[in-house]
Amino acid sequence: MGNYFNRSMKKNQELMMEKQQQLQNQMRERQVAMAIAGSRDVCLWLTTFYVTAGAAMLNGYRKTKKPALLVPLFPLTFVTLYYWDFAYGNKIHRIRKEAEHIMTNEVELLGLPFGLPSLTSVDLGRIEDEDKKKNNTLSQ
Repeated sequence: MGNYFNRSMKKNQELMMEKQQQLQNQMRERQVAMAIAGSRDVCLWLTTFYVTAGAAMLNGYRKTKKPALLVPLFPLTFVTLYYWDFAYGNKIHRIRKEAEHIMTNEVELLGLPFGLPSLTSVDLGRIEDEDKKKNNTLSQ
């Protein structure tokens, strides 16, 4: 009887773990999608600014013949192209490839300061927060 419960409990734990992993992956995908969407929005605004400012600079250059008016186009071009590459190009694939390289060849860079949190450090932090809340309510 106890063996049946152990197997059933283990099966439920595995199912819960799979659900948790699926949930975390879906949340990660949504966060990445939001980041890409945000980058596309910034890209559209930046492109609009670039076109407007570029037209004004070219118009000013045409009237005054001063090449210094065109100098801001140089860095603006790089910034605009960077955002276009990130939002619509393959920059994300290059970033992912570089991340995979780091995870396989430079693992020492991935460590957290002080290592992984332990159960005792989490409990200590929780107790400290409770003490701070108690002190704040007492002082008010």
